[in-house]
Amino acid sequence: MGKRDELIEKYADDLKSKCGMDPDMDLLKKVTIGCGPSIYDADASTVAASQPGELETVKNNFLIKKLGLADGPELSDAIDSVIETYGKSERNKYRAVVYYMLTKHFGKESVYG
Repeated sequence: MGKRDELIEKYADDLKSKCGMDPDMDLLKKVTIGCGPSIYDADASTVAASQPGELETVKNNFLIKKLGLADGPELSDAIDSVIETYGKSERNKYRAVVYYMLTKHFGKESVYG
């Protein structure tokens, strides 16, 4: 099993154990691949939920550019909701897991079709 497959398994485990979700493995794999090489970098692979600048980056680079959503308060609300689901006290919020939950939240699975 390659490094990426191991990470996907770790992300799936987080979705099950920490978020109470049964992941769509095909979509999770596509979202993980979409994150590119950042998944292998300790700092870039996680979302620093306590830093407003980081959440702004998630909103602009992922929700607006990648998913094609229009800017509005619902984007920040969705990010807050996902962070809440993941657990505010959870130190390592993996970027691929956050992006997966946001993709599901907005029903934008077709972006990864």
